Amino acid sequence: MTDAPIAAAPAGLDHPFVRLLARLVRAEDAFGNWEGKSDAELLADFIVTRQQRRAMPIIDDPDPDVLGRIEQFYSAAGLAVEQATGRVATPILKLNHEGFGRLLMTTGRLVVVSKTLRDVHRFGFDDFAKLAEAGDKLVAEAVTMIERYPEIADL
Repeated sequence: MTDAPIAAAPAGLDHPFVRLLARLVRAEDAFGNWEGKSDAELLADFIVTRQQRRAMPIIDDPDPDVLGRIEQFYSAAGLAVEQATGRVATPILKLNHEGFGRLLMTTGRLVVVSKTLRDVHRFGFDDFAKLAEAGDKLVAEAVTMIERYPEIADL
């Protein structure tokens, strides 16, 4: 037995939304490449500090990996909405090659989230706590709309 201190998990990493996102990312690993990675390592690319954002150009084409992370984030939000309401929430993402676009999340015939996206090449969060906060905010917005208009969400 060693007396070495156990490294604490980064704040926010144990949040339900972040755990759901990690499970979703792991589910997309068809060849088991990420099997030995911790959730922090697996989700590290979702963390983009302010200094990293400042170093990025103002206008740039989004990288395919960034686009994949955006889709994973909003898919995790859709899954969290489904867990909270029992209704399937489908994210619809439309981006142009310059990184501008729109996200719609629908449940039945109801649009539960409508968000304009810009500068997606800079997509990321300061830390895992901010990632969890953004996911929770998105899910809460969708759940509120479903609760307000359940008859349209059921169509």
